[in-house]
Amino acid sequence: MAPGEDEEELSAVDEPKEVDVFTSVRCLGYLSSVNLLVAVCVGMYVRWEVTSEPMILVIFILGLFVLGIACILHYYFAMEKASLSLFHLWFGFLLGLLCFLNSSSLNLNVKELVANYLLLASAIMKTMWALTERICSSVRYKPTLLTSTELLELLGFGIASTAMLLHNSVAIIGLVVALGALIVDLRMKSLLALPNLVSFALVTSLVFFQALGITANPYALGCYLGRLLCEPVLDMYFSVLGPTERWVPVLSLGRIWRRLSLLPLSLTELAFFVLAALKLGHLELWYLVIPGFCLFGLFWFICHTILLMTIWGFHTKLSECQKAWQAQRSRSRSLNQVMASRGIRHFCLISERLVFFTLLSTVILGAVSWQSSNGLFLCALLVVLPLESLTHGLFHELGSCLGGTCVGYALVIPTAYCSADGQPTLLPPEQVQQLNTRSTGMLNNVQRLFSHHMIQTFGCDYSTSGVTLEALQTKLRGFLELRTEDGPRHDTYLVFYSGHTHKGTGAWALAGGESLHLAQLLDMWQEKNAGHFSRLILVLDTENSLPWVKAIRKAEGVYVAVQGAELSLPRADPEPGDTPLLGDFTAEWVEFNCNPDSDTQWSERGRAVAAAYGVSKRWSDYTLHLPTGSDVAKHWKTHFPKATYPMVHLSNWCCGLNLFWLCSVCLRCFRRCFIERKSGSCIPIIHKRAHRFCHKVQYGLLSGRLLNFFQINHKAKLDLL
Repeated sequence: MAPGEDEEELSAVDEPKEVDVFTSVRCLGYLSSVNLLVAVCVGMYVRWEVTSEPMILVIFILGLFVLGIACILHYYFAMEKASLSLFHLWFGFLLGLLCFLNSSSLNLNVKELVANYLLLASAIMKTMWALTERICSSVRYKPTLLTSTELLELLGFGIASTAMLLHNSVAIIGLVVALGALIVDLRMKSLLALPNLVSFALVTSLVFFQALGITANPYALGCYLGRLLCEPVLDMYFSVLGPTERWVPVLSLGRIWRRLSLLPLSLTELAFFVLAALKLGHLELWYLVIPGFCLFGLFWFICHTILLMTIWGFHTKLSECQKAWQAQRSRSRSLNQVMASRGIRHFCLISERLVFFTLLSTVILGAVSWQSSNGLFLCALLVVLPLESLTHGLFHELGSCLGGTCVGYALVIPTAYCSADGQPTLLPPEQVQQLNTRSTGMLNNVQRLFSHHMIQTFGCDYSTSGVTLEALQTKLRGFLELRTEDGPRHDTYLVFYSGHTHKGTGAWALAGGESLHLAQLLDMWQEKNAGHFSRLILVLDTENSLPWVKAIRKAEGVYVAVQGAELSLPRADPEPGDTPLLGDFTAEWVEFNCNPDSDTQWSERGRAVAAAYGVSKRWSDYTLHLPTGSDVAKHWKTHFPKATYPMVHLSNWCCGLNLFWLCSVCLRCFRRCFIERKSGSCIPIIHKRAHRFCHKVQYGLLSGRLLNFFQINHKAKLDLL
């Protein structure tokens, strides 16, 4: 038999096994739906039998008719989406009726007990189906807020509430909106999603329906909530979507739609405040209620004014990032890189604190104005909490996953010959054009690196006649003093140098017999970076970079790394093109860090161009800059009115508490001890496809040969290449 026939036979044998597994999983879901269908039919029949209400019979028959239409659309017209939409909308409606049309006379009815147990079994089977799908990895996750199934079942349940009095109907519709917001909160994996889930469950089961005077069917309500919430709750663990992937539906919205979203949020917050103010009409404890409401109501109003201004400012910054991304869109550049390069992380970390106080003010005002007999107040509270939790979660996720800012400066001095005293001299005329071409290509490569990794360019200087020490120091001081638009220093400062260096010390050879030593550069860095925690990366395409690589390993109290090049010595009779020249390392290194498909093997023996790296002793302790009290104060003065300034001190005091400082100290000691035992020849900054990190995760373990960029402006973790 031919090999091709063998492969076809094997694939034909293996394929039914995959289909059988998939069919078994799907059958569990179908069985859950069948159970639900039978339970709804039995429950509606029992209610008609007990009450003899003709409208129930009409609705029941109409439900069967709609189910028949859904089946016809699905099997005869291949309109699967339309049929499923009718199915979920109608079942949400019928489950709502089963929940609301409940009386004590049904408790002892055998058919009602059967319907209740079927509803319970349906919820359990749906949960088992969802769990099995996720364990078998047969779920394809897509970024979405609400699925069409969830939206339709919520809509159907809300329509069912219109059968009751207007006051109760509005309260239940508010509860449905709160449930939808909770589902989105869970799906986005917000930091406070689970506490919100617990609060929703407790308020709904213990207080809400008693406030409306409704005896809801707990089995129908539990089935409805269980079927809707099981998947979002499981996805908090099983979902493989990253933070920004989950928030794509929000981040990709247009500027107008995002700003219009503030209108319903403002109306919802205002409605909650008005309903909370109804507590002032309860005069039993007026001496506590009135002062408490006035005090915490003012706190609530200030916090929510700050909330709306913060969201508006975020939308403005996001719109700028979207414009920049669309103008420079490429296959290798994402919106995350653009947001990181524009300092969105710093804005989100400060905004996270502000939104936390907004959420806290809502909880306090809700506790002060608690009204267990007012269903509208309860549903408004349940709506507001997940909405504010979502805002807090958005800022928390972006502040955790986005990278920091980076600024770069490049200096190229094309000299290939030196005099007897070690100073650069002018090149022979016949080599000027060749060297200029090589130097121009080097600058182009550096600019490609800056552009690819969204590094802000301070300048790319090119001088054929050399640079004086004074001019270079002035340039470097100006570079090291740079700050972001929002005020704080950049997280990373990158300096690239290619030119002549002195043997033995690696000092940069400058015009007029002067030179720049590593100690001078570190002194400038410590002067400009005093009291801050930025890092400095030096990239040297020179013939004598090893002295700086070795010296930086002994440096203390700074976060500095040196990436150097090792050019092999020419052989006795080298062939044309075999001798490595300045610029070869830059070309290969930039290609390696900008092309994910690069096949460069830096550990290969016998390479003409190799790499070496060294890092300071505290390099592993580096973390991205977190907002300080002065940063928060500057942010406040820039964006908010003076009346809110007292909130600055409260924010700094509460958020300055660090309950895990001992764990942090132990972790830093462990990393430092491990790194001192490692050795290598170059700095590995992880590849962009490797990992995601939060701002609390510090640098990991050192090994490897090359400074490999995981977005140099990102909080890269050092790892094995």
